Amino acid sequence: MLEVFKIIFTPDFGFTVIRVVVPILFAALGAYVANSAGIANIAMEGTMLMAAFVGTVCSAMFHSPWLGLLAALISGILMSLILAYFTLILKTNNILGGIALNLFASSFTVFLLYVITGSKGTSATLGAKSLPKVVIPILKDIPILGKIFSGHNVLVYIMFLAVFIVYLIMYQTPLGLRIKAVGKYQDAAESVGVNVRRIKTIALVISGVLAAFGGAYMSMGYLSFFTKNMTAGRGFIGLAAEAMGHGSVWLVTFTAFLFGMFDALSNALQLFSFPSEIIQTIPYVAVFIGIVIYSIFESKRAKSRGEQ
Repeated sequence: MLEVFKIIFTPDFGFTVIRVVVPILFAALGAYVANSAGIANIAMEGTMLMAAFVGTVCSAMFHSPWLGLLAALISGILMSLILAYFTLILKTNNILGGIALNLFASSFTVFLLYVITGSKGTSATLGAKSLPKVVIPILKDIPILGKIFSGHNVLVYIMFLAVFIVYLIMYQTPLGLRIKAVGKYQDAAESVGVNVRRIKTIALVISGVLAAFGGAYMSMGYLSFFTKNMTAGRGFIGLAAEAMGHGSVWLVTFTAFLFGMFDALSNALQLFSFPSEIIQTIPYVAVFIGIVIYSIFESKRAKSRGEQ
C-alpha cells in the first residue's frame, strides 16, 4: 500500500490525471451546456466515438491532424443536429434519441472501419496523424508544476480554455442567459419572444462540439489511432460528473477531475499484482459511489426544503 501512495503523490501521477481527464471533462462541459437548455444529451458517448473515428480517418486522408480535428468537430455538430431534429422537430424523447445515436455510432464506426481498413478492431494501418504536444517554455522549468502541466497534447490546453469559455458564455453573454432561461422557464422565455427551438439547437451544437473535442483527443492525442468503442464509457462518466456538478461549471470541472483521478489510479495500479479485472472497474465503481452519495444529499436537501 505504501508503494501505491508513493506513486500517487508524484508529478507523474498528476500528469496522468490531466491526461486522462480530458475526454471526461469535455463530455461533462458539453452535457452541462445541453442540460442548461433543458435537454439531457445522452448521446455524448456516441458523439465522442464518431468524432474519434472521423478525426483519425480524415487526418490520414488529408495528411493533416488539424484537418482531422476540423472533420471531427463537424461530425460532432452533425450528431447534435440529428439529435435536435429528433427531439425538437419530431418530438422524440431525448433519452431514447440519445440512446439510438449511441448505438448507431458504436456499430457504424466498426462498419466503416472494416470498409476502410479491412479490420474491425483498429485503424493502426491508416497512418493517422496525431495532434502535437506543447512544451510551455517558462512553465517547463518550474519544479513539479512543469512536470505536471507542461508537455501535454494541445487539446489538454484547449480543455482548460474551454472551461473558462463555457463559463463566460453561460454567465456573461445574452446567449448564456437565454440558454438558462429556456432550460428553467421555457414558457416564460417563449412569452417574451425567445426562439426556444433555436436556443436549444445552439446549446446542443455547443454540446456536440465539446464532445467532439473529447473524442478527437482519444484517437489523436491519448492514442494515435482509432479502436473499437475506444471511448469506453467516458461520455457517460462525463454525464455523471455534470449531474454531480449541480449546475456549476466549477463543480462540474472538479467532479470530472475527481473521476479522472480514479481513472489514473486504475492505470497506476496496473504496475502491481492486483487482478486486472478489478483494477479496470475502479473508475466505474467511483462513479457509482459518487452518484449514490449525490443522491443521498439531494434527497436530504429535498426533505429539508419540504419541511420548510
